Amino acid sequence: MSLEKSVEEKIRQAIANGEFDNLAGAGKPLNFDDYFNTPEDVRMGYSVLKSNNFVPEEADRFKEISELKEKIKSCTDEDEKRKLTKILNERNLALTFLMERNKRKK
Repeated sequence: MSLEKSVEEKIRQAIANGEFDNLAGAGKPLNFDDYFNTPEDVRMGYSVLKSNNFVPEEADRFKEISELKEKIKSCTDEDEKRKLTKILNERNLALTFLMERNKRKK
């Protein structure tokens, strides 16, 4: 039996056994924001690191910035929105410095 057929058979068995039922996130859209917010030249490396439970500092920064943007969008209090915007600007600046530092290392 070829590898492809063997894999297909295992998938069929798993489906029949209900192993794919009730998976976390089932029916929900995938969120690729972090992936596409990561610069192209480091995406593959970051993907490998992430799959091994290591998250580079830049990836954490991108995620934090994305979360801050969402908070600002949904915020109704103007004072809070200003505070969040200030934090966002600081995080963007820190990320810019971090990315520049990494470029110089190459």
